[in-house]
Amino acid sequence: MEIVVATRNKGKMKEILSFDIPSIIFTSLEKYPEIGDIEETGLTFTDNALIKARYVCNVTGLPALADDSGLVVDALDGEPGVYSARFGNFKTDEERYRLLLQKMQDVPDDRRQARFVCVMAIVFPDGREYVEEGICEGIIAKEPAGENGFGYDPVFFIPELGKTMAQLPLDVKNEISHRARALQKVKRLLQKIVSE
Repeated sequence: MEIVVATRNKGKMKEILSFDIPSIIFTSLEKYPEIGDIEETGLTFTDNALIKARYVCNVTGLPALADDSGLVVDALDGEPGVYSARFGNFKTDEERYRLLLQKMQDVPDDRRQARFVCVMAIVFPDGREYVEEGICEGIIAKEPAGENGFGYDPVFFIPELGKTMAQLPLDVKNEISHRARALQKVKRLLQKIVSE
């Protein structure tokens, strides 16, 4: 079964492809250049994941997997949230996390809680839709650290590991990240669907 992942993000695809599910082939939007940017008009991660998965399923006629994920910071009333990839209308990850650090500069250590949230939606051509969620708790660091990962990973500190997400090797990140946790649920769901 081919499942089209509604992304061109190589970092996301690398994480998804690391989950080997027999009899399922994941392809990215690189294979479908006719599909342009899909406007994320939802107010929640679930809304946006479903918008993307429904659109890609409709255009390709194949099952589609889409995620919407982002960083939710308590001290910023949930910002950047669904706007994580467009935070401050900046183009680069570094510009976005620098803006976050600037907004957090006066926030004391005991109020820097945040979480990465990932919602994954799978839509099948027959109309079946499934939604799974993964969450990774942490705090916003005062300075970026680490070379791995992407997005806000350099400033997302995980106290129990004593490292930012960007300092973790991929195998560790693939066990604890919000996307990994959502993917584990998706993997179980797909294994069940394939065996039916």
